[in-house]
Amino acid sequence: MSREVVKIGDKAPDFELQRLDGGFFRLYELLKEKNVVLYFYPKDSTADCTRQACEFRDHYDLFKELQAEVVCISSDKPDSHKRFERVYRLPFTLLSDTDAQIRNLYGVPRRFGIVPGRAIYVIDKTGNVQYVFNSLSKPAEHVQKVLDVLFDLNHETVANFA
Repeated sequence: MSREVVKIGDKAPDFELQRLDGGFFRLYELLKEKNVVLYFYPKDSTADCTRQACEFRDHYDLFKELQAEVVCISSDKPDSHKRFERVYRLPFTLLSDTDAQIRNLYGVPRRFGIVPGRAIYVIDKTGNVQYVFNSLSKPAEHVQKVLDVLFDLNHETVANFA
């Protein structure tokens, strides 16, 4: 069951998925501490998905400095994620959404009706969506834009306390 596409300004739908270590990840638990970069991607170890994951990996220290955590979701099974994580030394959370329940919750479209889409959501600590990017092409291109959005979010927070 697909819902409306989640847009900028929307409250991010909360969800829970099992982590690779067997524990459970819950979005709103993480949002108590950090902003979240939630990205959906089609498939582990494919050229574009690997390029995107490595771009996030290569900038991961900046994400941490900007008080954000990267969380990646695809329909791949946990064993595939474990290999992907190990081979490319991915320091962030990979989650399996094998039945596309979370993808549908966010309204991430499929290309040609079958290929899982690629979408990025920047969610602030209050659970509000601050940025959305939705495209299967140019997967690494928007990491800098996501960093810019997080930089602006952090400076707004600092300004509000000044």
